[in-house]
Amino acid sequence: MSATAVRPFRVEVPQPALDDLADRLRRALWPNEVPGSGDRYGMPLGRVRDLAAHWLDAFDWRALEDRLNAHPQFTTEIDGQTVHFLHVRSERPDAVPLVLTHGWPGSVLEYLDAIAPLTAPEDPDQPAFHLVIPSLPGFGFSGPTTAPGWGTRRTARAWVELMRRLGYDTYGAVGNDGGSMVSPEVGRLAPDSVLGVHVTQLYSFPSGDPAELADLSEADQAALKVLQWFYDNKFAFNVLHSQQPQTLAFALADSPVGLLAWQAQLFDDTLDPDFVVGNVALYWLTGTSGSALRFYFEDAHDEEPPAAGPTTAPTAVAMFEGDFVSIRRFAERDHANIVRWNSYPGGGHYAAHQATDTLVGDLRAFFAGLRRG
Repeated sequence: MSATAVRPFRVEVPQPALDDLADRLRRALWPNEVPGSGDRYGMPLGRVRDLAAHWLDAFDWRALEDRLNAHPQFTTEIDGQTVHFLHVRSERPDAVPLVLTHGWPGSVLEYLDAIAPLTAPEDPDQPAFHLVIPSLPGFGFSGPTTAPGWGTRRTARAWVELMRRLGYDTYGAVGNDGGSMVSPEVGRLAPDSVLGVHVTQLYSFPSGDPAELADLSEADQAALKVLQWFYDNKFAFNVLHSQQPQTLAFALADSPVGLLAWQAQLFDDTLDPDFVVGNVALYWLTGTSGSALRFYFEDAHDEEPPAAGPTTAPTAVAMFEGDFVSIRRFAERDHANIVRWNSYPGGGHYAAHQATDTLVGDLRAFFAGLRRG
């Protein structure tokens, strides 16, 4: 079989791996905590204990396997790396192909709730889509990575090749979190193929020019304060991933509770525990807790020359309450063709899971508008 072959794939974690995981959860060693400190020092002991108990006593990995295996899954080798992806085709002859990209600490699980409404809408007047949902290189069943360089731009090149290999001449690129960085790059690399880019964040920040901050609206000033708070209080993970991912990897590879605490710091405490634990379990059971961190290092140490000029693909932003807030003035510096900009109440960072109907509606409206145009 050639290296470019697309091979069927099923999730089948060996039972001894699940037994070992349960044993490690039972024997977890817990840190002490300053009474009444809440999350002042980081993840509260009570929250991690509750999630670990759910993982051990209530979470059903086999049920999640069945849910994944209900959809066609495949692997292929691109640029020397195994890439895992779901490929769910619509029965509609007018369906538009989309490649949907997750980030860290999420996974392909983010998009499971959106598959049915996107591929088989109940209303025949609504657009339908063929879905390609890959695991980022080094994440889940696309990992671990065995060579350096797998950051945003190398991943975007791999996605262009993946869509070509699957026979899609034109398609849309959709992303959340890290996927919101990969998808615009897909549009930059394949301008004749990418119909449009739809993301839930555009990571454009002040350049340092004071004029850029002049006359910002009250909403944008409030958004800047949110970004500053996140940088001051929650950004340590990004710094460590970008500087010393391998050092942290030893702890995460040895302790499921350590991995749970590290990843759950970026899962909102309003998320259902099955979703949180399911994502963490996927990293644990595939041995990719460390290789996923390297994505940040590769981006921080990318020696390729910066891309020339802003992206030009038609771009849509759908933001959700409680998530990163994009600021249009900065975004338009980096993306020259923003044609849709919406902010929705509710939802959160994992909108495809938390606000499925709203996100699906925004995707439908964006791509239907492009086709009419």
